[in-house]
Amino acid sequence: MYESTKTKLLRGPGFYKTYFSGTVLDIGSGFDVVVPHARPFDQEQGDANNILDYIQPHSFDTVNSSHCLEHMHAPEQVLQDWWQLVKPGGYLITVVPHEDLYEQGQWPSRFNSDHKATFRLNRSSSWSPCSFDLLQMSESLPGAEVIAAEIQDDNYNYDIMSMGEESENSRIIRLRHSELLHQLLSKNLCSMPVLDELNIFMANLGATVDQTIGSALAQIQVVVRKMPEEAQR
Repeated sequence: MYESTKTKLLRGPGFYKTYFSGTVLDIGSGFDVVVPHARPFDQEQGDANNILDYIQPHSFDTVNSSHCLEHMHAPEQVLQDWWQLVKPGGYLITVVPHEDLYEQGQWPSRFNSDHKATFRLNRSSSWSPCSFDLLQMSESLPGAEVIAAEIQDDNYNYDIMSMGEESENSRIIRLRHSELLHQLLSKNLCSMPVLDELNIFMANLGATVDQTIGSALAQIQVVVRKMPEEAQR
């Protein structure tokens, strides 16, 4: 929920000055554009699976994508296409859910039925049948220099993390929790602290909870620089 806004709390002014001062494309921006001057690209603008049908290569100083790549049909090819949009010397910033922290060992996703892939960071194996290592994917981009790769788990409560398949009782409690959250959020009756406490309460009853509906982050961020053309020769 508002992952871009929560991620902003981790990024100081220096991050924005370095990576977002120039032209910016924000893929999968929704209503939460990364910076005011960014060009949004979401479903209203086209299909991010085929973004080169809409935008010319080498068009932006920075291409940012937060929680979009997991919805793409072929993440490796899509990341290659997004990379083409970056000018030499520019940056690609990709944020995706961490498969353990978000999906918690179960596939298909119990929290987002549109997820088509899961992601790990610098790890050779996975429980997921459709797992991708975002660091390896980023390192394989032509002329790529990885600037930073990290797991962002601020406010994540590992004590209520529940890996693996859930029991029928847990599933029922999770669905009731989801219904309650929908009612509260639709009426703007929940603050972040209340959501966090509700997650703990439901987890203690046996539910597997999506902590990102609250203050927690459960994601991976990788920042890649496209080397200038002369440096690639």
